[in-house]
Amino acid sequence: MAQQPQGNPLACLGNLDPELFKLIEETRKVTYTEQVGGLPRKYKILITMAIDASHGASGGVGSLAKQAMSAGATKQEVGDALRVVNMICGVGSMHTAAQGLKDMF
Repeated sequence: MAQQPQGNPLACLGNLDPELFKLIEETRKVTYTEQVGGLPRKYKILITMAIDASHGASGGVGSLAKQAMSAGATKQEVGDALRVVNMICGVGSMHTAAQGLKDMF
């Protein structure tokens, strides 16, 4: 999961298991960097947003859409990513997306 603008929602794990939290943070940094692989960061975040929609995580959808747009994604790209989720995962994922995006659009 990409780091949340309001703070990392996994930060409490640092108190529980600092080594696990460090591993999670290192993996996150490697995953979302532009230097690894061929996908721009905005698309990596849009993929994560789509996965959150498919898993019912509306808070993640909203946060990740904002992060993707801050990384250069357009409103149309957010919508296009959701079209893919709808095709593969169905209308339930669109309810989740709508809940996460209702304050944005």
